[in-house]
Amino acid sequence: MKRSEKKEFVQKLKDEINSSSSVIVTHYSGLTVDESEQLRSEMRNNGAKFKVTKNRLTKLALEQTQFKDIADLFAGPTAIAYSDDPVAPAKVAVNFEKKLDNFKIIGGGYDGEKIDLQKINFLATLPSMDELRGKIVGLISAPAQKIASIVKEPAGQIARLVSSKSDG
Repeated sequence: MKRSEKKEFVQKLKDEINSSSSVIVTHYSGLTVDESEQLRSEMRNNGAKFKVTKNRLTKLALEQTQFKDIADLFAGPTAIAYSDDPVAPAKVAVNFEKKLDNFKIIGGGYDGEKIDLQKINFLATLPSMDELRGKIVGLISAPAQKIASIVKEPAGQIARLVSSKSDG
């Protein structure tokens, strides 16, 4: 990689990490190509990104972000998962760690704070932003549906009464 490419890579990664609310750092050594592609695909489907990066370049990118405290996690074959949804990368990473022996979560960051495996596991149990949005829409629309059924019910009773009188 040329010096200009490295600078561009560091800047792009810095911008992506700055716009993220969580970053999960993993060791991926020994994953097959299929497993890696499956992991990337699952991350994308959940609105997260997964990248294998060079530790030195990643540390440079982290220096001027809210996640500068996690720089010490970058040793050995590391990869990062990140997203603006704080739950998505944790959820996918924890699921893959359970399935694959060669994939290990080593730590991460949430909202500028360094977090350990216990906190990452907690994040993974929370509902994602899409799930929360769905629940909120359901809660908001439920009263409107009830009101609509109550309002139309008297008309239905009148129609049934008229129908029964015309039959009899």
